[in-house]
Amino acid sequence: MMTAAILAGGLAKRLRPLTETIPKSLVPVNGEPFVAHQLRLLRASGFDRVVMCVGHMGEMVRDVVGGGAAFGLQVEYSWDGQVQLGTGGAITKALPYLGEEFFVMYGDSYLPCPYQSVEATFLAARKQGLMTVFRNEGQWDASNVEFRDGRIAAYDKEHRTPHMHHIDYGLGVFKRSVFAELPAVSCDLAAIYQGLLAHNELAAFEVRERFYEVGSFEGIHTLSSYLIGSPQLKDGVLLDSEPVS
Repeated sequence: MMTAAILAGGLAKRLRPLTETIPKSLVPVNGEPFVAHQLRLLRASGFDRVVMCVGHMGEMVRDVVGGGAAFGLQVEYSWDGQVQLGTGGAITKALPYLGEEFFVMYGDSYLPCPYQSVEATFLAARKQGLMTVFRNEGQWDASNVEFRDGRIAAYDKEHRTPHMHHIDYGLGVFKRSVFAELPAVSCDLAAIYQGLLAHNELAAFEVRERFYEVGSFEGIHTLSSYLIGSPQLKDGVLLDSEPVS
């Protein structure tokens, strides 16, 4: 499996006062830091290497996760520095730790999906990037993707249309070249996706299992309930999370 970059440098303002003393990756879920659940899922899904892109209170994440041995992973760290780099800038800063192709996900997302199938789809598509999408119908967050016949027709978080029934699932795959010429300054990953789409360089993978997150107190509660009755894992694939054809 490719390396997974986890964007975990945000300030988590919606979780204050909880996140005034701990970063979002360490918010407790069922008695453990969230990042422990996230890393175990990645290991069970076939990953062996992760790069944590950290900033605000990132030292605390490093102290808990360390080199990743407790999770059966090799974990390295890329630091934003004194200035918040945004999601796109954080990936650019992390390029020395990433390979020629890599996954990108958010530090507050728990994504039970068939990662190996996502990787295979990306490689077969021969595009610069891939976005995973989920038919959301505005249920868990505002839908922002027009998805038809296996292709993304439009993606916009600000200017939504009535034809947007899907949402950016929060998992992407990219070639290094997408970021190689960008300066490590603040920029949004959404703009990267839109640029790839405009140049017909964005593949897509539709996921059937919904996403979970710890970006809000409601999200923490929902994830907690899900984990108590979570599906079984076999050979690194969630049994009830096959891709939609």
